[in-house]
Amino acid sequence: METIKLTDENILLKPDTRADIFLSSYFNISRSTASGILAAGKVTINGKNQKPSYKLKNTDIIEYDPRFLNNAPLEILPQNIKLDIKFEDDNLLVINKQKGILTHPTAHQRKDTLVNALLYHCGDNLSNKDEPLRRGIVHRLDKNTAGLMLAAKTDAAAALLQKQIKEKSATRKYLAIALGVFDKKEGAIDKPLAHYMSDSVKMQIAKKREGKDALTYYKVLKQFEGAALVELELKTGRTHQIRAHMASINHPLFNDTLYGSKGHTIEKYRNIKTDEQVLISYYLSFTHPKNNEIMTFELKYDDWDGDFKKVLGILEREKR
Repeated sequence: METIKLTDENILLKPDTRADIFLSSYFNISRSTASGILAAGKVTINGKNQKPSYKLKNTDIIEYDPRFLNNAPLEILPQNIKLDIKFEDDNLLVINKQKGILTHPTAHQRKDTLVNALLYHCGDNLSNKDEPLRRGIVHRLDKNTAGLMLAAKTDAAAALLQKQIKEKSATRKYLAIALGVFDKKEGAIDKPLAHYMSDSVKMQIAKKREGKDALTYYKVLKQFEGAALVELELKTGRTHQIRAHMASINHPLFNDTLYGSKGHTIEKYRNIKTDEQVLISYYLSFTHPKNNEIMTFELKYDDWDGDFKKVLGILEREKR
């Protein structure tokens, strides 16, 4: 499912706008088509089916399956995008995803994603044939988070790998540059997460009954002036989990403007330019879905994202 946030600056929602009229304009489809997909329950508003005449509010969250916007199946085209593959067999791939690339296509971006690259590399030998936007995807990384991630070639492999992630038998560790001076060198952040108001992207700490459980372990590896190198281990896989959790303990990630880094960056770091948050997925361990072998991968320094190495290098020099 994809989400439309009505608070987006590109969306001008007039008072008393009908749902069918909005969808017709937003997707450039006929009003009758928009009414049909609403009536068929292929689009939900705030998690519920609504009539075409429903009057939208700025706080509404619209979810839809892009496959139902056209009569023809949604087609995602292969693209010859270079992949940094750390392991590959007939069941899966381990990839070092570069920063700045989406994991999978969305309704508004159908190319230049990891899925487009996987389709070119693997052809039709990818899981999730019934979900064209997510071919091969087992779990995702944010666009501006680099590092190790899994892709599956078969549905059986995808199911077993996703089960390991859900049951926490797979281990995923990240490295981040977090702002501030830590009082505690390690700890656990156990705080439920939910979408921030009607924002379909940003997450916030929520009450237990309103959010989804989220658990992150952190360990400070090096403390610098005003920032630290931190290792983080995910025990759940919520959207923006690390970023929201670290901000919640007053240690947002370096240059993570969505979660308040601007208010924390000390003056001498303000001119360090990076593409959003400085975060990499550097360690991955799981059981192979076919032969039950424990497989462990760890990115060495040479394979780290360029922004990460740049910021860490500056901090290291400042400490001398």
